[in-house]
Amino acid sequence: MKVLITGSNGLLGQYLVQRLAGHPEYEVIATGRGANRLRMQSGYTYESVNLANESAVKGLVERHQPDVIVHAGAMTQADDCERNKDACWMVNVTATRYLLQGAEKAGSYFLFVSTDFVFDGLSGPYSEDDPVNPINYYGASKVAAERIVKQSKTPWGIARTVLVYGLADDPRRSNIITWVKSNLEQQKKLKVVNDQWRTPTLVQDLAEGIRLMLDKKAEGVFHLSGKDMLTPFDMATQVAGYLELDTRLLEKVDASTFKQPAPRPAKTGFLINKAVQELGYDPHSFEEGLKVVVEQIRSK
Repeated sequence: MKVLITGSNGLLGQYLVQRLAGHPEYEVIATGRGANRLRMQSGYTYESVNLANESAVKGLVERHQPDVIVHAGAMTQADDCERNKDACWMVNVTATRYLLQGAEKAGSYFLFVSTDFVFDGLSGPYSEDDPVNPINYYGASKVAAERIVKQSKTPWGIARTVLVYGLADDPRRSNIITWVKSNLEQQKKLKVVNDQWRTPTLVQDLAEGIRLMLDKKAEGVFHLSGKDMLTPFDMATQVAGYLELDTRLLEKVDASTFKQPAPRPAKTGFLINKAVQELGYDPHSFEEGLKVVVEQIRSK
């Protein structure tokens, strides 16, 4: 199976390439903007592509004729999307249309990675059938892209996910575990939100869920996240406890403490029954995922 992955320099893209490359059943073409930044250098082909360039995107698909396109490339920082709406729309919506047009011509199965921010957060956790109602521009761009995917003439699947965490190849990329660890080891106090709920997702679990989808060429929407409904404060407390750091340095605050351009939904999180039953998806608990990431940190 020839698999084209966009956004391979990002956290999810990195783990997708690692999960698939080197296995004889997959031929992986990894794409990102600029140079290849993955530590893993073999078992796949890398091509730089600007997803905002229509001819470059369509040329890429035409050259490789992939069986599957996993579209993980996106502008995902909600505040950046709120500040730079044109750039957000181009990367998240227009580029998706370009890729889909290439997929239709090549006969590729198209797997689109989406987000819990398509929901308003008033009645989470959400199932795949719940109505979308985004409250920020990032969420709105993903809803628009999902609609384009659903209207396409090629077989498609949508994998929505929530608050992905994990250890990136790029040491400059932090996650809640490294953020809490670094600050508490330096005896710095941390203000952590306690009025937003999510089902945080270990990146390895998300990569495996996507592999299960593409192997089955599963059609429709699937929610792929962790099992546990937690606030960021809950997560930070678990990290501090596991690492035997001082939890007294953690301060509970409301989201209103931070002035952010993009509003955040209060309670999202996913019901993952469909993915468990139809795909065999079996994610880690947050406690288990925390142990995985800490072991990775210690082994570096």
